[in-house]
Amino acid sequence: MDITRTAYGTWNGGRFMHFGEPLSDERFISVLQHAYQSGIRTFMTSDVYGNGAADEMLGRALSGLPRDSYCLVGLIGHDFYKGERVGSKGFPRFTDPLLRQPNDFADYIEMATEQELKRCGVDHFDCLMLHNPDFTGFSSDAVWKGMARVKEQKLTHRLGVAPGPANGFSLDLLLCFERFGPLLDWAMVILNPLEPWPGTLCLQGAIQQNIKLITRVVDHGGLFHGDVKPGHEFAKYDHRSYRAPGWVESGTAKIEHLLPIAKRHGLSLLQLACAWNLSHEPVKSVIPTLIQEIGEGARSIESKVDDLAALPDFQLSAEEVQEITALGNNKGCMSLKGGNPEHQGESLPDRWELTAELESVAARWGIDPRTDLLCTHAKHS
Repeated sequence: MDITRTAYGTWNGGRFMHFGEPLSDERFISVLQHAYQSGIRTFMTSDVYGNGAADEMLGRALSGLPRDSYCLVGLIGHDFYKGERVGSKGFPRFTDPLLRQPNDFADYIEMATEQELKRCGVDHFDCLMLHNPDFTGFSSDAVWKGMARVKEQKLTHRLGVAPGPANGFSLDLLLCFERFGPLLDWAMVILNPLEPWPGTLCLQGAIQQNIKLITRVVDHGGLFHGDVKPGHEFAKYDHRSYRAPGWVESGTAKIEHLLPIAKRHGLSLLQLACAWNLSHEPVKSVIPTLIQEIGEGARSIESKVDDLAALPDFQLSAEEVQEITALGNNKGCMSLKGGNPEHQGESLPDRWELTAELESVAARWGIDPRTDLLCTHAKHS
């Protein structure tokens, strides 16, 4: 079964990520089951969430259901088996040279895939994605030979790449498309009407290589759910508190201009955001973050699942897409991850210098890194 138009990720509910009110184990599983019962048929999980705990809970939630009635997407990339967690930076990528060399990549990929399948209680993924790769992950033949091997072993039917967790990686993703396009079925990017940049930079590359896109953060940090308003107080460790000051107020003001479009088509705000994403040719699936916000008046996460599940089979007109894109224009609003002209010195797991190779990628796709990838607003964290 291929990835469907709507999908549910195990980061939802704040159980394994810091946002909103973390769900208890029981409710976490209950919401997963509610998503299935509501008609959502794609479920995505990463092995690093809770060091395998998310996989196990997803397996419990889906246990007993016909395996061909849902699409299961697994993500691997962070080595929590041998690697040591480095505070908020998390576990290292398995490609870290301090952990292993390229000739050992394939064995790690096979081991990690088998272990995640075991925790999920199944014998294959419908799609296996490389999660939050460093530059080696985007560009290494050894990595993608290893990914191809698990597909040959029928541990997965499809392959994909999922950059992150922050925004960026545009040139790296295009390089990956060019080099490994025949292997790639899917890629995941951040995209929503209030964040068209930089996600739209990779759309033509995906089209050319016939790679389908699944888009995350469709909800723009919860704003399209309607229960994050100006003055909203986020919990101490909520990752949204690291966004630039004023983002809630600015986004809310822009959303006011989107309300007439949503009303005209009988869509909720979240459904409008999903429709905008899906109106771009390579985008075939949406996977918004579903949050149980803290405080009085917060919508239940179950109601947000229902909202997503009720997404109609509908596309906006080209004129409406352009109108919304212009309204949401956020170019230059943040410092991007991945290959970036702002970065100098030693490469980090999520940021590195703009190499000659990436400069060539930029030239082929009509991207000027010094105008199209730089943060031009006030310095953001």
